[in-house]
Amino acid sequence: MNFNMLKILAYLSLLKLTMKFERGTTSKAREKTIQWVEANFSEFKDLITTGLPEYDDRFDAWRISLNTKNSKLVNIGEVRFDRNVEKLIDYTNIDIIRERVEKYKDHKHNNPSIKDKKKLSYPAPIPNKIIWGDAIKVLEDFPPDSAQLVFTSPPYYNAKPEYSEYVDYQEYLDFLRKVIVRCHNVLSEGRFLIINISPVLVKRTSRNTASKRIPIQFDLHPILDKAGFDFIDDIHWVKPEGAGWNLGRGRRFRADRQPLQYKPVPVTEYILVYRKRSDKLIDWNIRYHYDSNLVEQSKILGDYDITNLWPVHPSTNKIHPATFPEELVRKVIRYYSFIDDLVLDPFGGSGTVAKVAYEMNRRFLLIDQEKTYFELMKESLQKIIPSDVRVDYDIHEEFLNK
Repeated sequence: MNFNMLKILAYLSLLKLTMKFERGTTSKAREKTIQWVEANFSEFKDLITTGLPEYDDRFDAWRISLNTKNSKLVNIGEVRFDRNVEKLIDYTNIDIIRERVEKYKDHKHNNPSIKDKKKLSYPAPIPNKIIWGDAIKVLEDFPPDSAQLVFTSPPYYNAKPEYSEYVDYQEYLDFLRKVIVRCHNVLSEGRFLIINISPVLVKRTSRNTASKRIPIQFDLHPILDKAGFDFIDDIHWVKPEGAGWNLGRGRRFRADRQPLQYKPVPVTEYILVYRKRSDKLIDWNIRYHYDSNLVEQSKILGDYDITNLWPVHPSTNKIHPATFPEELVRKVIRYYSFIDDLVLDPFGGSGTVAKVAYEMNRRFLLIDQEKTYFELMKESLQKIIPSDVRVDYDIHEEFLNK
């Protein structure tokens, strides 16, 4: 037996002992937490349950969540024990826990039925489509479970006159809300909607007025929440240093170096990750997927992005002013979809999502209300997709006479 094999066996033995120790410790932590609950909440002990104990190396402590039993497992607090689960070192205020139990004790929880544990049915068999039309109207024609991933970048708010114009900011947000609601209706349960967004700089109207930055990403959250999406992550697309210098932001400070005038050059954009609200865990879509082979083939192999900072070079297009870099689309599709899923982009633009989805063995549905971009997508995709692969280039009825 060579030295490397001995090292592997030693590592496996140590791993086995560690897992055995952790199992024993978690059981002990849960048992002590139950005892603490019974001692402090005797009248509520049948309404409180414990979560899975987790070791937090930041606090060098075991953290055990407290949840309500008969509601949708609402978290009402937590307790912390030391590393050896010998000493209680912290806990949520007892009066606050009591108030939370009172608030949620009558909220009934609908446990997933046996039916939920069957294989998911094959989603609506939508072929590849590029549609010239208004996404709000177009998506009304599609049934639930049509798309398994939505990835898009909304039009800029009055930032580029050749791209889009709105009467005011509220009209712009109302427009986005309508599109998001339509996306929610066609997206499969528990699947992801991902939006690339960044603050918009509205230029000053004269030398005596100031420019204004509108934080669209923060105004989008309540819209997404009310539409039925849960926030999962904020990923930051990091561009090369100097990529935003053409916007002019920060040039005055560079020249004058006066306090209060400092404005950093923006080189990041948000990739906001939301999940269609469901009482089922994320792995429900993995365990009960209609084809386990596709799940296996979709595994993330090799290197992957460990943090939420994604360095990606921006892309340009002579016709479209704001295009997705293919690398960015590839990352999103890789991490948030399975092979054969349908990827929806309600603001199709130059068609990058369709191109990358096709290359990654996904189906695509792209919509845009600009004829120029519809023709751009059609022309570019016909160059790379063989004629024997079905792609429908449709015009929505309200656009037929345009």
